[in-house]
Amino acid sequence: MPDTLTSVELRPLVLPTSIDAPDAGDYLEMVRVRNAVYREISGHHDHAIAPDELLPYLPSTPDTERRMWIVLDDGRVVGRIGLDFPLEHESTVAFWLIELLHDAWGRGIGSAAYELVERTARERGRTVLQSWAEHPAAAGPQLSAPTGFGEIPHDHAARFYLRHGYALEQIERNSAFDLQGSFDVVERLLAEAQEAASGYRLVRWSPPTPAEYAPSYGWMKSRMITDAPAAGLDFDEEDWDAARVARHDAIHLDGGRLLQVTAAQHIASGELVAFNELVIGRDRTRATHQEDTLVLKEHRGHRLGLLVKCAALMSWRRVAPDSPRVLTYNAEENRPMLDINEAIGFVPIAYNGAWKKVLT
Repeated sequence: MPDTLTSVELRPLVLPTSIDAPDAGDYLEMVRVRNAVYREISGHHDHAIAPDELLPYLPSTPDTERRMWIVLDDGRVVGRIGLDFPLEHESTVAFWLIELLHDAWGRGIGSAAYELVERTARERGRTVLQSWAEHPAAAGPQLSAPTGFGEIPHDHAARFYLRHGYALEQIERNSAFDLQGSFDVVERLLAEAQEAASGYRLVRWSPPTPAEYAPSYGWMKSRMITDAPAAGLDFDEEDWDAARVARHDAIHLDGGRLLQVTAAQHIASGELVAFNELVIGRDRTRATHQEDTLVLKEHRGHRLGLLVKCAALMSWRRVAPDSPRVLTYNAEENRPMLDINEAIGFVPIAYNGAWKKVLT
């Protein structure tokens, strides 16, 4: 590390067994700083998460090897580093994040952290590095995605990626729906979708996933990789067997977070062919997050995306009546899903850049 950064330490994060464990100090401070970083970037608290809810998401699994470090400046935690290695067969991909408090910017700390990321990825045999960052709206020069959809400011984060050899591959839109407003449009669109979706019926559950739905649900989760727009990004095809579905469920259950899956079932075959996921933490007055939504390609054209989204929102009023809004993310080129969101009443609030570098 350069002499100018002698006060900086990149310390591997040891995950505690619980937030009350004697060695939980580094972890608790990491979560506090994580939440502060997201608040500095977005200007709101919707991305904050409680330490006990986040903990189950962080250990490595049979599907992903996960490494984390905390960034300390003169003993004070000022950020974190995360590096994920998918464990699909012959994977060449790694996903990473570096998050620093604003007052730690401009001293080379981020570049020192990135040096650790790239060195570790090379040691692990990974050659494709990918990362996402929110780019708050700002005046001045903009960068356009090679997809032809969307643009972001040429800001501090963009300059960091470009300086380290990354290319902008895709832009995601972060949209929000007001859960405290009128649902008249949602009710009308749900009725239209139900009329168009003859031959399908709605099913809904929260973990653990019922055994009769696990194979279809796992198949749909695996198709998120192959069926959703990915631009020039690289993703490994995933195998979602019953054990992986159970691990996915356990993460939400262990963290005390409520996941609701709303799915469309093809009546003739009994297969699930479309789904939507909504998640909220223990505090039901916080924002709701929409996770995956997908309609299998072979069942598109029956308004199933509109069906599962509207049905999920209608039921969510009863599940979490005090949650203020739902946040969701979609690729800017995913016009069919954005059309649905806009018709329902989702409005854009932020944009994320997806960045990629191929190591030589």
